[in-house]
Amino acid sequence: MAAREGAVPAARGTTTTDTDRMTAFSDGVFAIVITLLVLELRPPAYESGGLLDALLHEKAAYLAFVISFVYIGVLWLNHHALLLLVGRTNLALNWINLALLLGAVIIPFPTAVLASAFAHAGAADQRVAVVLYALSAALMSVPWLAFFAYLERHPALLAPDISTEHLHAQRARPVTGIFLYGSSAALGWFVDPVVGLIGIIVMIIYHAVTSQGLKRRGHRRLPGRRGT
Repeated sequence: MAAREGAVPAARGTTTTDTDRMTAFSDGVFAIVITLLVLELRPPAYESGGLLDALLHEKAAYLAFVISFVYIGVLWLNHHALLLLVGRTNLALNWINLALLLGAVIIPFPTAVLASAFAHAGAADQRVAVVLYALSAALMSVPWLAFFAYLERHPALLAPDISTEHLHAQRARPVTGIFLYGSSAALGWFVDPVVGLIGIIVMIIYHAVTSQGLKRRGHRRLPGRRGT
């Protein structure tokens, strides 16, 4: 039977395909996850004349929503830049991408826990909520590191004009995420939950600023082969 169009037999019995399906599926997952966040925003219960106070009482839910909306948006931007490095994909890389998406899909749960803890609970529960959120973010960085490492070991999957040196430089970003999200969890638990939450926000900003990748010293960032 002839191979399907777009599939290219590779060495060692593997088969590579283009990244169109990976991109389309991933974009769909991110779109669903970022939409699910709004389901945690519900009209508050209130008595006549008390709507404003009831809405203000839910400010923690609004803050958690904004943080996670920006976070998912930053993840999507980073994922878009990540796939610009990929010319072809294979089964192993698809599995790594699924693990990456799993981390994004989980985010609405710690978001809801964070909002509930800061709205209705004390410092002890707030510490738990911040640690849960920070550790979820730290664990999400692991498949990103695996993605870069796999591409570095399989340069035939890289897009044209993307060097392994440029790719190697990007591994610092998920390593930084694992370390600093873990540090945010420690700060939230041992110091103050608000301090841990600030650490999480700082890390989200870091990933936003570096969403197009890091440049090696003396190494020009190579352009992707696809447009935005």
